[in-house]
Amino acid sequence: MASGSSRRGLHGYIARRYLSSRRGRGFLNLITWIAIGGVAVGVMALIVVIAVMSGLQTDLREKILGANSHGMVLELGETVRMDSWPSVLERIRGDEDVIAAAPFIYTEVGLNVPGGSYSEGAVLRGIQNDSTALEVTEIDEHLVSGTMPFGETESGRPGIVLGASLADRLGLFPGRQVTLVSFQGAELTPTGIQPQMRLFEVTGLFETGLYQYDTKFAYVDLAAAQTLLRMGTAVTGVEFNVRDPWKSGEVSDRLEADLGFPYRVDDWQKQNASLFSALKLEKFAMGVILLLIVLVASFNIVSTLIMVVTDKIREIGILRAMGLTEKDVTRIFVVQGVVIGLIGTAIGTIFGLLLSWLLYEYEFISLPGDVYFVDRLPVDVQPLDVLTIVGASLLISFLATLYPARRAAEYTPVEAIRHE
Repeated sequence: MASGSSRRGLHGYIARRYLSSRRGRGFLNLITWIAIGGVAVGVMALIVVIAVMSGLQTDLREKILGANSHGMVLELGETVRMDSWPSVLERIRGDEDVIAAAPFIYTEVGLNVPGGSYSEGAVLRGIQNDSTALEVTEIDEHLVSGTMPFGETESGRPGIVLGASLADRLGLFPGRQVTLVSFQGAELTPTGIQPQMRLFEVTGLFETGLYQYDTKFAYVDLAAAQTLLRMGTAVTGVEFNVRDPWKSGEVSDRLEADLGFPYRVDDWQKQNASLFSALKLEKFAMGVILLLIVLVASFNIVSTLIMVVTDKIREIGILRAMGLTEKDVTRIFVVQGVVIGLIGTAIGTIFGLLLSWLLYEYEFISLPGDVYFVDRLPVDVQPLDVLTIVGASLLISFLATLYPARRAAEYTPVEAIRHE
C-alpha cells in the first residue's frame, strides 16, 4: 500500500495528465485555458473595481477633512449666530482630544465682477487671522496661487481667496476685484430690501480637487465677513479638530453634553453620513455583481471536469481495478479543479494589482467632477479586500469540483471499463 505522501503525489500526477492536451504537446488544453481565463477575468475585475470604490471613499474623506473641520458647534435659535462664542471656544479647547478650535462665519453670497453682467453664487467662509484657524480648515495647504486673505491689499480692499474653478467662471485672478452681495443683514429701505455689498480683492486661489468646494467656496477674514453681514462681534459657530478624526463622533457627543442647550455639535461623519453610506452600499453591490463573474467561471470548471470525466471513464476504471479507492478518484478531480482555480486566481490577482497600480500611478482616466465629486479615478488597494477576493475565488473553485469529482468516483471498475 502506498504511503500518504506517495498517494498525494500520484493524485497530482494523474490530475496534471488529465489536464494536459491529448497529444501531450501542451500543459493545458484549450478548454482548461478558457476555464482559467474566466476565473482570472473575474478576480481581476473584482480587485480593480473594489480598489476604485475604496479609493473613492478614501479620496473623498481626505478632501472633505482637508477643507472642513472635524466638528462644529452651532447655537440653536431663530438666527444662525453665536454671540457668546469666546466662552464656548474656551470650553471646547479645554477638551483633551481637541487639538485646535476657532470661530467661523458661514453664509451664502453672490459674486459679481465690477462692470460685468455675470454673477455667481458662492459659499462664504470667514476665518480668523491666525495660525489656529488654519490648523482647523487647512485650506492654505491647497493654495495654487497667491496668499490667504489676511492683511491689507494694495487697493486697500479686504482680501478674498476663491476656489480655482469658481474664479475661472468669473474670469478672476489674484489682483482683480469682485463685489460680494449678501441678503443676510439686508436693510429695509423705502425702495425695498437693500442687500449688503462690499468690494473685495482676490488675493489667492485654492484647489482641493473636490468639485463642490472648488466651484462654490470663498474665504475671507472673519472681521471682513462680520462687517459685510452686519453681525458685529457674533459668528456662525465654532469649529474644531480632534486628534483622531474617527473619534470625532465621541468628542462631539461629549461636548454637546457639556455645553448643553441651546448648543448643537455635529461632526464630519454625521454631516456626510448619507454620502458615505451610499458609497459603502455601492461598493457592496458592485462586489456582489462582479462576484457573479467568478461564479460563471466556476461553471467552466464544472463543464471542464465533466468533459474530462466523460473522456477518461475507461482509464478511471483501470485505475480503480489497480487499487485506487473512491476517495482517491475524488481527490484527483478535486486537485484538477483547485489547480484551475489557483492558476486563474493567481493570474487575475497579478493583473488586477498591476492595472490598479497603473490607474493610481498615471491617473489616465478622468471623471466629470460635477457628477462624481472627484476629477480623477482614485484607487486604494486594501490588503484585506484582496485576501477576501482571493479566498472567495478559491472557495468557489473548490466547490465547483465536488459534483464532477463525485460523479467520477461513483463508477465501479466494471462499469467504467465497459463504458462506450
